[in-house]
Amino acid sequence: MILCCGEALIDMLPRQTSEGENCFAPHPGGSVFNTAVALGRLGASAQFFSGIAADLFGDMLRAQLDDSGVDSTPSALCNRPCTLAFVTLNNGHAEYAFYDENTAGRMLSPRDLPRDTPEALFFGGISLVVEPCGAAYETLMLREAPQKLTMIDPNIRPNFVTDEAAYRARLTRMMAAADIIKTSDEDLEWITGGTDIAQLFETGNTKVVLLTRGSEGVTVSTAETSVDVPAVKADVVDTVGAGDTFSAGFLAEMDKSGYLTKASLGDASINDLCAAAAFGAKVAAITVSRAGANPPWAHEL
Repeated sequence: MILCCGEALIDMLPRQTSEGENCFAPHPGGSVFNTAVALGRLGASAQFFSGIAADLFGDMLRAQLDDSGVDSTPSALCNRPCTLAFVTLNNGHAEYAFYDENTAGRMLSPRDLPRDTPEALFFGGISLVVEPCGAAYETLMLREAPQKLTMIDPNIRPNFVTDEAAYRARLTRMMAAADIIKTSDEDLEWITGGTDIAQLFETGNTKVVLLTRGSEGVTVSTAETSVDVPAVKADVVDTVGAGDTFSAGFLAEMDKSGYLTKASLGDASINDLCAAAAFGAKVAAITVSRAGANPPWAHEL
């Protein structure tokens, strides 16, 4: 079982009416939400923890989790509004404008944390930027990391960061506690000022780093070695949810192989890790070939 901890929101995706007018269509989304949905569709046992609005948008979110086989019961329901993210596309690359003040996800607090958690937990996304939800997720990760396997994907959105010093400090603490770090080349440069993966192994608990590089593939690294895994060619419609789906594919394959626990991760060879990354790349290639964050089902692979 994998518990995905982070934001659930509505992506307002750009569309055109039959009369040619620009408009936005609501679709369930959020970085960690997308990973949970992808895990469920791949047949992995997954749960989702977030603050979810008890409104029509929250109903959309819970319905998609349920339809995808994801258990949303750890989440905290409340009467606050749902976070909205208006998406614009620039040559297929997604850019976001977030509306997040006083929302169900934003106002999640440490008192909402689940008491019991499975053997693996996944964190990341914009939920780590703001308060009080950022403190809640950090508290949960640091509480569970000594006994449970944890993975983090920072998924940096610079235009969403208001207190850069505090956010960087939180990422430093959480990444040091993580067993697995997934980061894009752009995110790594924002975090460290460069693309040297070795920096992520110098302090803390990290055993595996996954550096995604878009069409150039992913670099899988341990403290001892690094191997490049090629991307799977695809006709790209947009990149919404690509990295989230990659994370799900990697986690699902590691879970299937029996390496997704604190004790067993060290038994995974570099070949095992690369096989999981290759599966993640395969899953992500399907996601980018269609509009929005629409991860594939196992039968589509």
